[in-house]
This record gives sequence, structure tokens and C-alpha cells, in this order.
Amino acid sequence: MTSTRPRYFIGIDNGSQSSKVTVFDDHGRAVSEGRASLRPYHTPRPGVVEHPDDDLWTTIGQASQAALAAFPGDPADIVGVGLCTIRFCRAVLKADGTLAQPVMSWMDARVSQPHAAPDAAYVTTSSGYITHRMTGAFRDTAANYAGMWPVDPTTWQWSADAEELAAFGVTRSMLFDLVMPGEILGEVTEQAAAQTGIPAGVPVVATANDKAVEALGCGLRAPETLLVSLGTYVAGMATGPRYVTGARDFWTNYASEPGRYLYESTGVRRGMWTVSWYRDLLGEEAAVHARAAGLSTEDYLNAQAEKVPPGCEGLMTVLDWLAPTEAPFRKGTLLGFDGRQGRFHIYRSILEALALTVHDTSTRMAAELGTPFQEVIVSGGGSHSDVMMQIHADVYGVPARRAEASSAAGLGAAICAAIGLGIYADTDEAVAHMVRPGPVFMPNAAHHAIYQRLGEVYRSVREHTDKIYQQSHEIFG
Repeated sequence: MTSTRPRYFIGIDNGSQSSKVTVFDDHGRAVSEGRASLRPYHTPRPGVVEHPDDDLWTTIGQASQAALAAFPGDPADIVGVGLCTIRFCRAVLKADGTLAQPVMSWMDARVSQPHAAPDAAYVTTSSGYITHRMTGAFRDTAANYAGMWPVDPTTWQWSADAEELAAFGVTRSMLFDLVMPGEILGEVTEQAAAQTGIPAGVPVVATANDKAVEALGCGLRAPETLLVSLGTYVAGMATGPRYVTGARDFWTNYASEPGRYLYESTGVRRGMWTVSWYRDLLGEEAAVHARAAGLSTEDYLNAQAEKVPPGCEGLMTVLDWLAPTEAPFRKGTLLGFDGRQGRFHIYRSILEALALTVHDTSTRMAAELGTPFQEVIVSGGGSHSDVMMQIHADVYGVPARRAEASSAAGLGAAICAAIGLGIYADTDEAVAHMVRPGPVFMPNAAHHAIYQRLGEVYRSVREHTDKIYQQSHEIFG
């Protein structure tokens, strides 16, 4: 006899700026959620960017407690947890699984180098560390090991070559056991239950890395669809069945489904961070006007930006607020002032720069993959802005669809849990039941023509500014 009791899944989305925990029903509807902001990074010296103390686990606990406190159902009906954490982080652990040092951020230079503390008991990812805190197991998802790890990208398993392991600064005993997305990592322990409020004994299911899980939560399935993720790091992503080596204009990441991959263009390293930076720079003056209009500061700025014509009357922003590793001398640039522009031109130019930059890199990726994109899905906090959605439709010249889920990575994590627990037979069935399409924005042909011409200008800007920034870098670093 089939049970009629409801089934709920917890999606944990530990991102670069906050930890978000959402309870979903088996149709992908968010029932309750909690959020806790991460503390500022600890940067004691150049190249070192750490999460202070035990911030990842602490904020996951806080967000979980808030989500469970707001949950209107019976906690006994929570049947699984999907765990998703920030990619490219590195955690060095003692023999008991506690931190031997703070977790290294994806921006820490050490994560792109071989492991350099061979006396540590374990070295793992942020997902491996949080898995151990939740379940007590030394297991991790194989799909969060892109980067400096001795993993075979075709089998998703550790290399058996001792020399290769040594080249990465590890031995096999220092590495967690790997499982595929959708497999059970373990069960919530009594200690983790006390920290998070999640009932002890609930299965914790492996997902992937945060971008791949976000893609799943957005329903990214077709090769001709591009996902633009508007987060701290902004990039374009597509999906496919093969691991591509030697690509010029993209790199291959692991997807949230065994045997599938995520193709990711180069992107903007301080993407939506730059939008927040400018909002905060405007300060109380913008907030006062927003309150007078009955709007949040973001909604007020977006409403004003909508009044600015496409192209911002010649004002352009080049988004190098965090320079790429191959060109550390670069700085962010605002150019094209002639007296017509004001603060909202600057704001819109930042939004346009995000879209134009990723359009350029993702178009090159599409050409290399041989698959032109016919639709763009836009996710992340920036996708809630209608003007940002319309800019994307106009820049790409194809329909732009907003991701419906407020936390796409959280929903993707819940989908992995539903698959792992056999609620749905496979990924296609789970996505069909749990992902709902958001509103679609159609391109304006005249605006698209302007952005096509402006995109040509953007592609050549750094050829002219690089020499200037190389010279100023010698003075200011």
C-alpha cells in the first residue's frame, strides 16, 4: 500500500556569500528556507583567502535551524538531504575530521597548487568536510573534484598511480572515498542534528559542485540551451555527454548526473559582487529615494536603470575588479563619460558589462562545441531584475528565461536527493516533476543591433588599457 504522507527534501546551498537551506516538497516547491551570511574572508597575506574559524559549518547550522523553525510540516516527513557546497575550496583535516587549518576559499592561490601539508591526516573539498560533519563518514561526491586533484575525469575516480598522487602532494589514505551524484553519503548524526535541527538518521545524498547543482535546479538539459549564472562568479554554462580536453574557450566540469559534464565559459570573478559594491557606494542617498518610492534599494536602482537607453549613451564598464590570474595587473574600468551620464548610467553599464562579457565568452564556447544557443536561462540573485533579464534577451538576441527557483542550487540538491532515494527513476523524470519554468523575456531587435555593435567595442578595450594598467601596477600593485 502506497503511503499518502507528504515527502520533503532539504537542499543545502553553501555559496560564496551565504549558506542557504531550503525545504522542498516532491514537486520542487519551496516550503521554508533559512539563510546565514558568511563572514568576511580572512586574508593574512597575499594569496591567502580563508573562511575564518568554522564558518561554513556554523552558517549551515544557522540556516538549517531557521529553515526548520519555519517548516510547517512534520519533521518526520523530511526524507532526505542534498548537500551542495562551494567548489574549488580545500579543507585540511586532522585524523578526527576536524579542521587542521581554516578552509581555503576558491580565491586562495594554494588551491591551484599541489597540497603542501603532508603531515595532515586528510585533504578534501568543502563538500567532503561538511559531509563528515553531517554524517561522520569520510566520503565525498566525485563531482566536486575539478581542479588540483588526482582524479580521472572519465571514470570520476582517484588515480591509482602513486607517482601521480605524490605529484599532487597526497597519498591515497589522505583522500576521502568518492561516490557519484545521487548516491547516499551517510545519515545525519545526533551531533549534526543538534547543530542543524535536521532529524538524526535522515540520509544525506551526494550532489556535485555548486555550479553544476545550480544548473540542475534550473533544468539545464538540452545542449542548445545556455545557462548564465549571476553569482559572485558569473559565467555561461552548457551541458553534454563527453569530457572535452584541450578546449580553447571553455573548460569541462563535472555535472550533477554521472557520466555527464558541464561546459563552462570563462567569466567574471567579481560579478554580482560589483553590482552590490556600486549599490553600497551610493549609500544612504539611494536608500532614502528607494524608501520614498516604497521599493528596496535594488528595485529602485533597477527601475531607474530601465530608463537609461541601451548602451548607456556610450558609457562602458570593464569588469576586472578582481584581476584574472593570467593578468594580475588589470583593474576595473569605467570609460566613455561625456556629461550625459549619471549614477544610473553607471549602474546599468555594470549590468550590460556582465551580459556582454559572458555573451562574448559563451559565443566562443558555442562555436567550439558546434552548438549555437537558442535559449538563455538566467539564474542567481541578478535574475530577479526585469531590466537585467531584458538586457540578456537583447544582448543574446534569443529568448531569456528566468529560473523560477529562488535557490536553484538548493533545488538541484533536493533533486539529487529525490533521485538517490528512488522517488524518481532518473534525472529527466525528477526535473520534469520538480523544475518549473519562469517567465520568458523576448529580445528587442533594435536593442540587439546596438549590443552587437557595442560587443565589438568591448572585445578590443583591454588591448588598449592593458598597457596603462601594467604601468600603474608597478606603482600601486
